[in-house]
Amino acid sequence: MIKVIILGGGNVAYHLTNKLLKNTSVELIQVYNRTIETIEYLKTKTSITTNISELKDADIYIIAVSDNAIPNLSSKLKFTNKLVVHTSGSVAITELQSNSNKGVFYLLQSFSKERKIDFSTIPICIEAEDKKDLELLENLANSISKNCYQINSVQREKLHVAAVFVNNFVNHLYYIGGEICNKNNIPLQILQPLIQETATKITELSPFEAQTGPAKRNDTKTIKKHKAMLTANQQEIYTLLTKSIYKTYGEKL
Repeated sequence: MIKVIILGGGNVAYHLTNKLLKNTSVELIQVYNRTIETIEYLKTKTSITTNISELKDADIYIIAVSDNAIPNLSSKLKFTNKLVVHTSGSVAITELQSNSNKGVFYLLQSFSKERKIDFSTIPICIEAEDKKDLELLENLANSISKNCYQINSVQREKLHVAAVFVNNFVNHLYYIGGEICNKNNIPLQILQPLIQETATKITELSPFEAQTGPAKRNDTKTIKKHKAMLTANQQEIYTLLTKSIYKTYGEKL
């Protein structure tokens, strides 16, 4: 059985902690966080601590904190011959400052504490400096997901940028669409079937093939009408995306 300690109390740490507590192949022996309030709900389920010197002996120490905090927190782990990994998409493996073996356990998903997550579908991207450590991470990944990938730091940084486009930026566009609906007394729910179809479509078509809309058609009349309805900030985003679609499909402004 793989013994694991999680360091952190944010969204990723929260979901991973609760998943590993139910995993029969893993023993989550401890959770560390700077403040006790965030992890106090775990005190009847596993050992918890706010003292880095009280960390127990484990096979894998998973650092699930903000990107900026990874080097500093990892530097406080003074033990050797253990596997220390982080869960960041944009931080290189070399930024881990511990003297232990280093690795990455990146869960490619958007996490919110209020939302339940189906871990079996989450791509888990692993990296390690040592072959045995890579096998250990692969075993851990396969115990909670059907999708495990060996991705190095350079690839992972590029993957993280791609993820920002398809998740963070797209969600912001949902927000803008919702603001337009709210301003005009239209329920946001009316857009949900369209949102769902757009996401589902690319399981059968490439994003290039799936593109529709006035920008691809070079429908300048509709584009002009749309821009007249928007705020200055919305117009800027609309114009930038329209130009990108034009360029992708061989049109020129």
